[in-house]
Amino acid sequence: MNPQAERILQCLQEVAAERVRRQGDAGLAERVQEVKRFQHMRFRRTYADLLASPRYSRAAQFFLDDLYGPEDFTRRDEQFARVVPGLVRLFPHEIVGTVMSLGELHALSEQFDTAMAAVIEGPAIDDAQYAEAWRTVGRAADRERQITLMMAVGSALDRYTRNPLLRTSLRLMRGPAGAAGLGVLQAFLERGFDTFRDMRGAQEFLATVTRRERELAARLFAGGTALDPARTP
Repeated sequence: MNPQAERILQCLQEVAAERVRRQGDAGLAERVQEVKRFQHMRFRRTYADLLASPRYSRAAQFFLDDLYGPEDFTRRDEQFARVVPGLVRLFPHEIVGTVMSLGELHALSEQFDTAMAAVIEGPAIDDAQYAEAWRTVGRAADRERQITLMMAVGSALDRYTRNPLLRTSLRLMRGPAGAAGLGVLQAFLERGFDTFRDMRGAQEFLATVTRRERELAARLFAGGTALDPARTP
């Protein structure tokens, strides 16, 4: 099997393993959902200015819903795992690489959500509990990797907007992708492409998100909280 396909499948298997772990512990599953809810709320607060910006609001909402969303993607992932070999054959190499980054981000984020929930008493999670759980889990290098992967996905979508041939190829893939069971992925890629195209350059947006997420990680590891008001514009 193609190495990229193998890596994507491995990431999906890692996500499935986290779900199995939660299924065996109802309290853990509930706390995971609370962690996701808190993170979704935190993102809204951290990026309230971008969400209100005429230029950046769609991109910020895309990150909030598609990369930070609290939704349960079990069914999507199960369908996706069955068609990964077809993905590698159908989609351009660069897009497959982006999907691999997305898979790695998905797996790492789910692992962190479980790890955080495992050390929180809950069920309701406040800012202090979240910050303490962050420090208990640690793994600073993996937190940085999470940010790097998020930016890799965003940067790739931005690059695609400067490649008309790739956008045309992606649009032409709509029918074959739907027939192969890749409609959800196709919709994600098209939505991301259109969102970043409308932004007319994502450099400032991506730099802002990267800076604030790194500031957040540094603040939490230093003993602060996730909802500290201080923030670099």
